[in-house]
Formats: sequence, C-alpha cells, structure tokens
Amino acid sequence: MKAVGYLKSLPIDDASALLDFTADMPEPTGRDIRVAVQAVSVNPVDTKVRKRAAPKAGDHKILGFDAAGIVDAVGPEVSLFKPGDEVFYAGSILRQGTNAEFHLVDERIVGRKPSSLDFAQAAALPLTSITAWELLFDRLGALPGKSRDPRTLLIIGGAGGVGSILIQLARRLTGLTIVATASRAQSRQWCLDLGAHAVIDHAKPMKEQITALKVPPVALIASLTNTDQHLKALADIIAPQGRFGLIDDPPSFDLALFKGKACSVHWESMFTRSSFQTEDMIAQHHLLNDVSDLIDKGVLKTTFDQNFGTINAANLKRAHALIESGTSRGKIVLEGW
Repeated sequence: MKAVGYLKSLPIDDASALLDFTADMPEPTGRDIRVAVQAVSVNPVDTKVRKRAAPKAGDHKILGFDAAGIVDAVGPEVSLFKPGDEVFYAGSILRQGTNAEFHLVDERIVGRKPSSLDFAQAAALPLTSITAWELLFDRLGALPGKSRDPRTLLIIGGAGGVGSILIQLARRLTGLTIVATASRAQSRQWCLDLGAHAVIDHAKPMKEQITALKVPPVALIASLTNTDQHLKALADIIAPQGRFGLIDDPPSFDLALFKGKACSVHWESMFTRSSFQTEDMIAQHHLLNDVSDLIDKGVLKTTFDQNFGTINAANLKRAHALIESGTSRGKIVLEGW
C-alpha cells in the first residue's frame, strides 16, 4: 500500500523530511478496524512528532492522526462497526499514523462520519473536536446547556484548529461569554464568524482590552498556543478560583502564578485515553458520534479551510511548513491517493 513517512527527524525543507514509500498491508486483530483512508488533515502534533520522534533504524515512521474513510476489515472482537461503514477519527500516538492507504485503529476511538460532509470536510474534525470537547467540559468544567453562565471563556489562539471548534462548542452548547484572541484581521473575522462574542489581539496588552469589553469575569482560560509568552498576563487576567487549561508544551511553567487566586491548572491531551487504555476510552467514540450528530443538525460546522490535494510527501511537506509558520487558519486537508 502507498504511505508517507520518514526515516530521520529533519527540518521540513530537507528533501528527505517526508518520503513516499510502499508499506505492508496491516491486518486487524482484537478490537481494531482497518480503514481505507480517503482523506487526512494535518495538525501541529504531526510536526512536533516529526521533529522529536526518531524512527527505529531502517523503519519508516508514518505520521498522521486525523482521518476519514471506509471500514475495509474488522478484528474478531469488533462490535461497533462493519465493513462499508464510513468513519472519522484521530488515531493513537503510539501507533503508525493515517498517512497510508489503509490504517488500523481501535474502534473505541472511532466515530460515525457526518453524513452531511464529504470525506475531506470530515477529516478536518476529529482531533480538534476531541481536544476542544475534553478541554471545555472535562478539564475546565464548563456547564453544558444554554442557561446564562455568568463567566467568560478566554481562548488564546482562536483561529487555529482547536480554537475553531472550541469557539463553536462553547457558543452553541454553553451560556458562556466567549472572547477569542487573534492578531490578524483575517483570523479575527474567522473567530467572529464561528461565534466568538468578541476578539482581542494577543500581540497587544490583553488585560486592558478585556477590561474595555466589560464582559463577565474571565473564570475559564483555554491557552492553545504560545502559553509561555502569555502566562503572566493570563495569570493577571484570570478571575479568583478560575480554571486554566492548556494544550501546548511551554518550555517552563510557573504554577505559583496561580496560587494567590486559588486557580486550578489542567493539561488536555486527547491521546491520554488511547495511550493508557483507560476504562472510559470508549468515551471518544461517543463524543465523535455526538459531534457527527451536531454537524448533521447544523449546530456545528467543519473547520476545513484548505485542500492541499493528493495525499503524498510533497503535499504533506507543504502542509507541515504552513503549520510551522504559525499562520495557518482552521484545518489543512489532503484527499485521495
């Protein structure tokens, strides 16, 4: 089968950073399903793994987490899907990735593809939807329901992949006031179109901008990018007894900044359940089905932004380069072989 991988961690402008190659067809066992991959999307974690995780000598490491495709075969313990089912999901960080014609994934982290979306539009959603949902409801403890919530959620990096779905989830499923940050006019409008009540510029002093908005207390903060650059400002902005959530990897993190306000700090990683095979691992199956239903009902919309063409090394290198530039918006998708 066709696949894209790498033999050595290299800068994305190196000719060998990502390579087209032929891999063996994987066979499903246990609760695994084999998916004929129709489309994938690229996430910042793809670039981080490429730069940090060296493959075993002589073996290609296949990247990719988001995928949408058709179930091709199932393991003997599978009960949730059958061949022919259309699915979407974000795979495990411990296994080979989705940048391959066929991919094995545990059925417990797979959802039904939204019937109203094509494969490319669906592939944009899984990883960011799971991350945003878990961050909002499991980590930050936001209250589902449209009753007015007298708190503000501040989203740092609202135009990125996670921010784009987090804005929608918070606006459509909670009563929170949502303030997102964006530093470019295009990104600002993107956040407003997705449902943010207001947008501020994280490249300028944020506390003054928040004060000028006269919004409810900023009791919840979702820091999605450059947390280390904004940490002191966010500790100053957050309300007493607030909740601070992050998804990135700051080189340093001073918890003491939050002590005086008795704030809690929460890291979100959507790979935790699959990596540790937690008892509630199937929650991601249910979560993705809920997202699928919300998409088909028109409550949420795909965060698909650009289609970079066929799934191959050259196009994936372009996608990695754009994400590493820090100027991408929404999700980059590749489709077909």
